[in-house]
This record gives sequence, C-alpha cells and structure tokens, in this order.
Amino acid sequence: MTHAYQEIYLSNAQSVLGDAFDYAVNMCGIPGEDFVKLFCGSSVSRRMENGEPSLLSGKSGIEIAIEVVVETTGKHLETEPQERMERSIEYWIGWAVAYYQWYSSRRYGDIFKALSYNDLQKMYYTLHEADITKFVDITDERIREYFKDTNLKRIRTTYGCTQAELAKLSGVTLRSIQMYEQRRKDINKASAETLYSIAKVLGCSIEDLIER
Repeated sequence: MTHAYQEIYLSNAQSVLGDAFDYAVNMCGIPGEDFVKLFCGSSVSRRMENGEPSLLSGKSGIEIAIEVVVETTGKHLETEPQERMERSIEYWIGWAVAYYQWYSSRRYGDIFKALSYNDLQKMYYTLHEADITKFVDITDERIREYFKDTNLKRIRTTYGCTQAELAKLSGVTLRSIQMYEQRRKDINKASAETLYSIAKVLGCSIEDLIER
C-alpha cells in the first residue's frame, strides 16, 4: 500500500496533531467538533496530508492549532500552553487520526465524516492502549459504511461517464466494471493492465481506484 508520505515524518505528524487538538480543546476551550471543522477547512490539513516537512517537523502542535484558527477565523489564540504530565483523550484523537491518514492516504475531511469527534472520544476508552492496527481496522470499516460507493463508481460518476462508455473506452468488459462497482469482484486484485486502462480513461491514478 502506498502511504500519504514518507514514514520518517509519521511520528512527528502524530505528535503535532495530538498536541494541536489537546491545546485547542483543553487549553483554549474550543469544542472538539468545532476544531475538527476548522482544521479540515484549513490549508494546514491539506499540507499535512501531503507530508509537508515544514509542518510535520518544523512546527509544534500549538503553532499548528494557532495557524488553523488564524486562517479560518482571523482570531489569534493567546492562551499560554501548560505542561501536561499525561496524554489527554484529545491528544490520542489527533495522534490516532494522523496515523490513519498516513496509512490510508485519505483526506482528513473524509475520515472525520465517517468518524465524528464524539465517536473518537468513545473509541479512546477501549483502544488507547491497544495496538494502532485495531484502530485502523475499525476506521476502515466505518469508512466503508459511510462511503458506500466504491472509488471506481464515485470517480466514474464525477467524471460523467456511464459504465458502458467506460467499458468501450477502456477495453474492460462492462460486466467486470459492474461487478467491481458492486463489490462482487475485488478491484484490488485486478491486473495492473486493467487498472491502468480504467485510470487512463477517468484521468485518475491507479491508487485512486484501490479500495482500502
């Protein structure tokens, strides 16, 4: 699987986002759901998704939170950070979601659509001491439940192409395309040639078609 960016930045990304959520929610009093909206609506989230080194290893979580709020609201957070001996629920939320974003290459906005802030708070009590792979598995399932359409169907309809047109242009049989979209056939096991042919028609990458 291709991850969002190089793994050397992952630990920093987790700590940065964890600290950002902890500072914004616990020290500045911003409701968690509100900070999620601000974060996902900012350029900061998109730059983190792309693994921008200046964010992942060049700034602290507090600086990230301040930048998010300034960019989206024009307000400055001036609350003095306080040293905390234990990791908070909010820290874990940022830490875990940053891992899943790296692992899956999904947009933060999509992750938080499938899992609300309240959902993540509840997950903390059973998962914060578990291996992160358990969080990944549960989040994968929630993503599949929320985004019921396959990536192929979503991209094809956005492109404005019918199944029949895609079949004709790509050389992949109509039946195969239908089965991929119905999840009756696993597109992850399709040949590289098939994936390339479909991706070329739809103007996307092969990775965009893969179901995670």
